[in-house]
Amino acid sequence: MIITPTLVILLLLTFSLVFLFVKTIDKRKWLTFLLSLILTPITYFYIIYPLINIFSSYHHQKYFNSEAWTEAPQLRYEMSDNIMSSDTLIGATKNDVKQLLGTYEWLSWNDSIKDHDANKWNYALGLKPGALNEQKECMELIFKNDKVIKINTYQEKITFDAKKQTK
Repeated sequence: MIITPTLVILLLLTFSLVFLFVKTIDKRKWLTFLLSLILTPITYFYIIYPLINIFSSYHHQKYFNSEAWTEAPQLRYEMSDNIMSSDTLIGATKNDVKQLLGTYEWLSWNDSIKDHDANKWNYALGLKPGALNEQKECMELIFKNDKVIKINTYQEKITFDAKKQTK
């Protein structure tokens, strides 16, 4: 484990809270200090650390890999930052994109032509981990003259289709 300033601050905060709690149980300072010292790592690693992981939006980031993209579509969000920052797809043709990412999953709607726009390809990136996450990650590739000119990422509310009830 790497000791960072954040870890030290959180451990000190946890120790203070545990110390104050134990102090309400017993007034002997040496016993309070000893119990607090023993209970702090247990409290931190079994209560505070899991809660931080549940409610934070941290996720692993990976370099773009075409094989991983097609094999694990639910984890594409891990590669999206690398795609955006490295301009991997900027300037790529539709055929190149099709080889790297596969066929588009849906096309964006264009109100001016009242139809789907063949120059705006969309891919689902999966769901970022988190307890209160109600958004799915998506990526839109915009083509001009058969080449990618822009990549947008956006979030879309998760919706579930209502099951048809049969009698």
